Amino acid sequence: MTATLPAYTKKDFQSDQEVRWCPGCGDYAILSAVQSVFPELGVPREKFVVVSGIGCSSRFPYYVNTFGFHTIHGRAPAVATGIKIARPDLEVWVATGDGDSLSIGGNHTIHMLRRNVGIKVLLFNNRIYGLTKGQYSPTSEVGKKAKSTPYGSLDRPFNPLSLALGAEATFVARSVDVFQPHLKAVLKKAAAHQGSAFVEVLQNCNIFNDGAWEGLTGKDLRDDATIALEHGQPLVFGKGRDKGIRLNGLALEVVKLGDGITEKDLVVHDERNPSPAYAFLLSRMDATPGFPTPIGVLRAVDAPRYETQIADQVRAVTEKKGRGDLAGLLRAGDTWQVT
Repeated sequence: MTATLPAYTKKDFQSDQEVRWCPGCGDYAILSAVQSVFPELGVPREKFVVVSGIGCSSRFPYYVNTFGFHTIHGRAPAVATGIKIARPDLEVWVATGDGDSLSIGGNHTIHMLRRNVGIKVLLFNNRIYGLTKGQYSPTSEVGKKAKSTPYGSLDRPFNPLSLALGAEATFVARSVDVFQPHLKAVLKKAAAHQGSAFVEVLQNCNIFNDGAWEGLTGKDLRDDATIALEHGQPLVFGKGRDKGIRLNGLALEVVKLGDGITEKDLVVHDERNPSPAYAFLLSRMDATPGFPTPIGVLRAVDAPRYETQIADQVRAVTEKKGRGDLAGLLRAGDTWQVT
């Protein structure tokens, strides 16, 4: 007999904890989107686990009424990997920030992605360390004046999407905290992906880095400053949808539609392209003046999942050699032989 799944609502995923973010923080918008999407995924609430590291974003597990694990700085991907390997049936989500996941947690992040563990990663990118009161982060722009860089940062920032694609993550996407319908749609696609899903969410820190993304989010700017990626559709953007992206040799270029240039001349988005090279080109667009910032799914391909491979390997070895005896091994002496 199959149990009937309760009809969940957003309220079912709201905990009784007081939300302790600064008023106006972009984290509220991301939390609201997640709490709206989780009820629609058809997953029992007790099957969700939200894991975090350290930072403002890492208070996330307290506010989502699911199982959660508030770990240590940068280690959320490692702990989440262990959870997913031990319990492949669980839906494991990681909430992390640009400092937590790309600085002290950088290695954990890239290795989790390259292994294709079935974990969904939400990277809150506000280009600043907020919890420690305003130091520059791995994604802060060159010249950023902060408490730790009073004369301006000299570091070239990480592009989180490029980093994830360099690790050959199988699902890479981006959205913006205030683009709620778009953010929810991206979260649903990430949830449906069978493997590591990496979602960068551009968000504002109105206390220590206010206006970090105002060049993208203003109502009069967003159509020209962003390009919404849709699988199978040409790369068109602009208020009048009068601009597009064309391939010129090995580089992308912005063109104006008309005067002989039509949508047939533009790149058609293919999130299923098996090579990460195409998605990498897209991830670098906003590094060039005049190019829009891509939002949506850059890459979504299938690959074997790490937790499944480990389970298969353990099963095969157990069938061949029988169950191991850990207690016997530990009491066997100071040396042992592996065959």
